[in-house]
Amino acid sequence: MQLTVWTYEGPPHVGAMRVATAMRDVHYVLHAPQGDTYADLLFTMIERRDKRPPVTYTTFQARDLGSDTAELFKSTLIAAYERFQPAAMLVGASCTGELIQDDPAGLAKAANLACPVIPLDLPSYQRKENWGAGETFYQIVRHLSGDPVEAGTRIRAARPTCNILGPTALGFRHRDDVTEIRKLLGENGIDVNVVAPLDASAADIGLLKNADFNVVLYPEIAEPAARLLKKNFGQAYTNVVPIGVNATREFVAEVRKLADLPGESDQGDTRLPWFSRSVDSNYLTGKRVFVFGDATHAVAAARVASQEFGFEVVGLGTYSREHARSVREAAATYGLEALITDDYLDVEQAISDAEPELVLGTQMERHISKRLGIGCAVISAPVHVQDYPARYSPQMGFEGANVLWDTWVHPLVMGLEEHLLGMFREDFEFSDEAMPSHLGHGSRLAVAEPAPRVDHDPIAMPDKGEPATAKTANLWDKDAEAELKKIPFFVRGKARKNTERFAEEQGIAEITVETLYDAKAHYAR
Repeated sequence: MQLTVWTYEGPPHVGAMRVATAMRDVHYVLHAPQGDTYADLLFTMIERRDKRPPVTYTTFQARDLGSDTAELFKSTLIAAYERFQPAAMLVGASCTGELIQDDPAGLAKAANLACPVIPLDLPSYQRKENWGAGETFYQIVRHLSGDPVEAGTRIRAARPTCNILGPTALGFRHRDDVTEIRKLLGENGIDVNVVAPLDASAADIGLLKNADFNVVLYPEIAEPAARLLKKNFGQAYTNVVPIGVNATREFVAEVRKLADLPGESDQGDTRLPWFSRSVDSNYLTGKRVFVFGDATHAVAAARVASQEFGFEVVGLGTYSREHARSVREAAATYGLEALITDDYLDVEQAISDAEPELVLGTQMERHISKRLGIGCAVISAPVHVQDYPARYSPQMGFEGANVLWDTWVHPLVMGLEEHLLGMFREDFEFSDEAMPSHLGHGSRLAVAEPAPRVDHDPIAMPDKGEPATAKTANLWDKDAEAELKKIPFFVRGKARKNTERFAEEQGIAEITVETLYDAKAHYAR
């Protein structure tokens, strides 16, 4: 077992909580010690939900281990049913509760409750959160969707219908994605039968079989259930995830084919293609980007970055080991070897080695990029509270493409503005003392300096973009250092490293301005 400060995914019972919290009348009884109740905060603090997850913990303590913990589980299960009166219940154990081996499934069966009880066998030490969410949704569909029927026996509605599968609580922009895709399907003459698990009831799961086909938005969660529905009810499911303009157009073509709709739809209302071709966006072409996240979002983001933004993908990886194959296949198209790891230190080293100008990743990569002085946009869970905005902000569909443009380009634009501010800092017209240009000539009034702040635990922040070490600082003469600072901070580190490597190879003891430009010419060949 490896001790870590950060983790990309929680244990599988957190995935089960995401599914239970997303649904309306399902309750989850978790055999867990008191400390495992921390997971509630993920939903109330991070996602800012206005009520607790529908989860009851047995909360056994150390002194209970010498007594009958099985009886504690059974009494907790019965009390939860009597209090909440759910339409269906999930039962399972946390990673700690799993060690006791009290068999929640058998105990729940013996309780003989008046509602369906779905046992979850989630191996906490072999699997993680997304797998747990996918397995939980699969088991719910298996228990509640009804008996299998032969394909073609169902009477079709006047308009084609589909289910949207995969969105959960604590998902990255899942609710907004559902709104956008529901709108897109409606514009193409397709009605939505059920969205699950988000906002679905136990009874809604029994209605899944009434749809013509299934839309799989998040394969990590929905694909096992979609395969089961195809086997039991003959329902086909989508393979295209509609992130980006090109993928959204392919998705529309795919659902129209599944719905037997003739002709083609329009090309969609999105500004991204024009923005990426416009004159003021030309400086973005060829920017180096590193992509890391769950498999679905990482593969989609790399495609959008390469095909629609004109970026160069210099790194691609995922923490989703169960879906590593699709990431490896995507990485090969960019001439890369995929990074498959759940160790953030490996990711940090890979980003440092790739020297990108932009990172598209998770909350982890946001922290890593801040330390390395690189712009970052979040594209995948795990995320923090700021990535659950109050505004409408989907990642999927044509409006999602607009959101991607605004989100990804912002760090690069801000980097350019910061560079220009630093570049003209000494100019008499742009210095901190100069009056705003619309107020005429002159200087600002002197303002008394505030008293220096004394921190008891100061944190030293690194100089962004140019990490000079004690060994290399003496190599640079004064004029070369000044010239180096004219280079944008987000590529300054690479320029410094290349110049020092060039000087070492050429046997140059002191780096001058001439050396800096010789190195630039050398590596530009």
